[in-house]
Amino acid sequence: MKYFKTYAGLSAAVVLAGFSGCTNLDETLYDRITADNFLQTKDDVYRDFLRTFEHGYNTIQDAPYQLQELSADQLMTPNREGDWFDGGQYARAHYHTWTIQEGYINGTWTLLSQGNVLATNSLEDIQALDPARFNMTVEEQKQLIAELRVMRAWYHLRLLDLFRNIQIVTKVKGETASPPQSTPQEAFSFIEKELKEALPDLLAKGDQGTAQFQGRWSKAGAAALLARLYLNAKVYIDQDHYTDCATLCQDIISGKYGPYAIESRWDAPFDWNNDQSSETIFAFPGSFGRSHWQYTGGMYFWALPYNVPVNYFKFTDFGGGNPRYALQPGHDVENKEYAFVQGKPFVKFQKYADDVRLKNYQNLGNSTREGMFLKGYLLYNDGKDTIKSTRGYTLYLRDQVGLFKYTKPGQVPANKVSDMNNADQNSGIFMVKYPFYPSSDPHKIESDYAEIRLAEIYYMLAECRFRAGNPTAAAELLNTVRRRNYPAGSSSLYGAGGAVLTEQELLDEWGREFIGEGRRRTDLIRFGKFNSGTWWDKSPDADDHTKIYPIPLNAINVSPQLKQNPGY
Repeated sequence: MKYFKTYAGLSAAVVLAGFSGCTNLDETLYDRITADNFLQTKDDVYRDFLRTFEHGYNTIQDAPYQLQELSADQLMTPNREGDWFDGGQYARAHYHTWTIQEGYINGTWTLLSQGNVLATNSLEDIQALDPARFNMTVEEQKQLIAELRVMRAWYHLRLLDLFRNIQIVTKVKGETASPPQSTPQEAFSFIEKELKEALPDLLAKGDQGTAQFQGRWSKAGAAALLARLYLNAKVYIDQDHYTDCATLCQDIISGKYGPYAIESRWDAPFDWNNDQSSETIFAFPGSFGRSHWQYTGGMYFWALPYNVPVNYFKFTDFGGGNPRYALQPGHDVENKEYAFVQGKPFVKFQKYADDVRLKNYQNLGNSTREGMFLKGYLLYNDGKDTIKSTRGYTLYLRDQVGLFKYTKPGQVPANKVSDMNNADQNSGIFMVKYPFYPSSDPHKIESDYAEIRLAEIYYMLAECRFRAGNPTAAAELLNTVRRRNYPAGSSSLYGAGGAVLTEQELLDEWGREFIGEGRRRTDLIRFGKFNSGTWWDKSPDADDHTKIYPIPLNAINVSPQLKQNPGY
């Protein structure tokens, strides 16, 4: 049993409200459990320690995912004949016309703020312990404290990325008001300090006690978060930290924080046994019987066409699927490729035609699969007929958006409109990154959620080398990962000298490797394309104030010290 799952399953800790929900942090103790009487055993300490980790796993899906992906150029949630209009919220996300009252913006602020409160509350509990009373060494106590500081830094980093002018949480107990608003520089410095100071007390992969360490922060995990901070420092605080980022990435790759290696299969970091993957740096443990947040309607389960899970995957435990998230199209309704440069994610994959990920997703039996996309006709699992939509027409998934309905492949519908308000169930290619094995398979949805994997370290270092004027080194680093996507000897690998590796190709390659992993907005902003770029049904913004989200109205109403972000 994985360490995280064991203790998270036992957890009965008191849940604290996020500070954005009220300015008074005094606790009403309905069950009379306090840190003084709850923490009686070492197991109790670990229950306290792990409560923010389960919350953190929840924050990778739904509202935070929507903020990162639906505002960018790869994924979409169009109005499908009345399905998924939802008051126009997804269109506003796509067009960058959101308001200060959007539920998904408020939800993200609240979720991440609650994470900071939970992490800090547990941190204060464990800092106050006498470790000898709980049969713990001082070193073990320091390790738990360091991990909670890293977890808190992870929440703060994401808030900084999304909102910039955030609140820094360092105390919870005894506080009667929420913290003041901090500048981006103050938040940056706080996150940097937390991670640097936590690093020495963390374990490295391979140290005693890390054999079943999934879902726990290690030295490499903290270093990777620090590298993320430095990679985007020019955006956050207008300071170049690419050299610092490169140093950290090289240390991780060189094994300073333990032995990691790139997997030989593209799908191995996402497969059912990825808790043992050499590429996994930090992942949230998932399984069918416990938490599995990436397999929910807030993320990948609602990134599937209706009827596909049951009739194509033979996965019957959750129902019929729902096409909330699909790839934005690369072609218009007449099947002509769009002229704009950004977006067109499936076209970007097709640029390298021998990419093994281009195969249609298919379960092969014995907890194996091939392919990453759903496209064209899909056969029912008996192999005798093609799957139909819930509206009666046969599904033919295409790299286009429109009202195709009964239109056969190659035919052009009379209605040639292609926009966020004119889609059907045929519109868009779908991505299946984490496998959905049949319900009869013992590992049907056992994959852990890989928040940080070694591939990201290679890509960060490649970008740093590229920005330092060394495309040759950048191309070699990218090829270390890309090699698994193509047959041996493929001409799709970047050639010696890195001549093909332009800035646009580097951004495209980030998009191919990390499609659907909740980071596309951040990458577009770093490359200066988020506000100035054109993609499907999206023109450049009038200005760049939308590169950060507004402070939610709810947060301002309860914390009047907060000032709204510029432009809102």
